[in-house]
Amino acid sequence: MSHATTAEPQDTPPPPEGSAGPLDRFFDLTGRGTTVARELRGGVTTFFAMAYIILLNPIILGGAKDVTGATLSIPQLTTMTALSAAIATVVMGLVGNTPMALAAGLGINAVVAFQAAPVMTWPQAMGLVVIEGVIIVLLALTGVRELIMNAIPLALKHAIAVGIGAFIALVGLVDAGFITSSATSPPLALGVGGKLSTWPAVVFAFSLVLMMALYVRKVPGAILISIVAATALAIIIQTNASIPAQGKGSWGVVTPELPDSFFAMPDFGLFGQVDLFGGFGRAGFITALVVLFTLVLSGFFDAMGTILGISDEAGLVDEKGQVPGLGRILTVDGVSAAFGGVTSSSANTVFVESAAGVGEGARTGLANIATGALFTVTLFLTPLAAVVPAQAAAPALVLVGALMMAQVAKLDWDDLGIAIPAFLTVVFMPFTYSITNGIGAGLVSYALIQAALGRWRNVNWLLWIVAAIFVVYFGLNVVEEVLGVK
Repeated sequence: MSHATTAEPQDTPPPPEGSAGPLDRFFDLTGRGTTVARELRGGVTTFFAMAYIILLNPIILGGAKDVTGATLSIPQLTTMTALSAAIATVVMGLVGNTPMALAAGLGINAVVAFQAAPVMTWPQAMGLVVIEGVIIVLLALTGVRELIMNAIPLALKHAIAVGIGAFIALVGLVDAGFITSSATSPPLALGVGGKLSTWPAVVFAFSLVLMMALYVRKVPGAILISIVAATALAIIIQTNASIPAQGKGSWGVVTPELPDSFFAMPDFGLFGQVDLFGGFGRAGFITALVVLFTLVLSGFFDAMGTILGISDEAGLVDEKGQVPGLGRILTVDGVSAAFGGVTSSSANTVFVESAAGVGEGARTGLANIATGALFTVTLFLTPLAAVVPAQAAAPALVLVGALMMAQVAKLDWDDLGIAIPAFLTVVFMPFTYSITNGIGAGLVSYALIQAALGRWRNVNWLLWIVAAIFVVYFGLNVVEEVLGVK
């Protein structure tokens, strides 16, 4: 796979064959055309791009109440989120040898907080997360998950990469407040009320412009340098300018202020608070099964799309469109999802923000060791995690999104049997804010269009099954009503 369009920064070439050290041999640095410095830099960049999850995940889970009215402790959730991400990311690096960091999935934690918790206790909701992870592991170990991924046509895999590029760019723009939603027309607008009139917008623009300038000039560490510089600017602005805590001009989840103390002892009180099967009794079998189905489908296809997209961008996809070592990667992803339930931080999944590290040059699991190490450090430096605002880090997602869009050139737009499903895959991801929805729209439309063209035999039998599952998924509310589920 050619990735010359990404114009990644270069540093010292890998050592010649025969002079490789233990890190080179274990992670195959030379074989993947990378260096220790580039991997570590990419891992640090990935951490900064996704560090917001340490703060955002506790806000989402801690802001919800379970069926008994109980809430989860924010400090404990912060500790568990960092711990879970650190372990899952390091294991993926060592076992999967891929630059894909993991942490609590935003879509999945919303299901846990707003669909599972209202009908069962927190331990029971986390029990369903563990079961979800076990199911995904079984699908990986039996080869079913890999068969499904390999059954997807190469063109749709490229479309998934393009869609993820558009998706993460939008995520970056929205997280930074550079694009905001509105209840009136238009649904999306630039800045606040259609105007860029805030200091956070200035920081975002500064970070993005600096990042683009350094990157196109192939400056090593371009993304990381820009994040650090923009964070420094944000701290200066926050210290010297008037920034409201909420509303117009707000920074969002992270306010760039130096904390009073950089050190805080971790609180592991939520670890192991799991009731595996209690949710089926508390909420009812059908209700719990619907929640579990949603968790599995979201975890399965969100991770699948992200893995394919990042692997494609990192040049880890072979000429058949397959990812070497995919079985190990998928197994670790499933185990990590279950571990997220054990830590009560919700299911872990591969983060699209890993693309920021890939854009910085990461190609192996060594980058994950750096990312995991920084997550481990944040267990004790949780206050410091609140320093980097989204406006400083989010431009990395916009830049990498632009690089991932280069995959669109690999699509045959003259073949409507591919062009339409590819288009739906691409637009559904950002327009519905869901990787899963994009994959589902692409696969269902691909199967139907191929059948309409009389080429239904060209569709792998597994894809017909997956397409049928997605039809159920999209019509889940109707299914719930038919089954009498409230």
